[in-house]
Amino acid sequence: MRVMGLDVGSKTVGVAISDALGWTAQGIETVRINEEEGEFRIDRLKALAEEYEVDTIIVGLPKNMNNTIGPRGEASKAYGDLVQRELSIPVKYWDERLSTMAAERVLLEADVSRKKRKKVIDKMAAVMILQGYLDSQK
Repeated sequence: MRVMGLDVGSKTVGVAISDALGWTAQGIETVRINEEEGEFRIDRLKALAEEYEVDTIIVGLPKNMNNTIGPRGEASKAYGDLVQRELSIPVKYWDERLSTMAAERVLLEADVSRKKRKKVIDKMAAVMILQGYLDSQK
């Protein structure tokens, strides 16, 4: 069984999947959503969870630097709760402070163009969230 990692934003959800042994995370997709319109694309996550035989989902929880949870964190928790309800797969939350900034730094160091960075940044952030979780389990 595998673990799925999600980086939840208001317009996209980056998706990463662990290998079968739970050692490494790979980015697989960026799912477009529309938080304002209530379009959460749970159907796409369900298809991916079934395809990859996911048994746990890790949702990045963006905390403030003082460890409080702000509006974006509340939105991520609401999305994770919805995913758990609809997919009947356990959801865990992982502190994702600075994961998007770290992903951006990696892409900049790899000299990825701005246009390409915009397309993969959420997927890369999901990889960083999931890899952090996987590393903590060893």
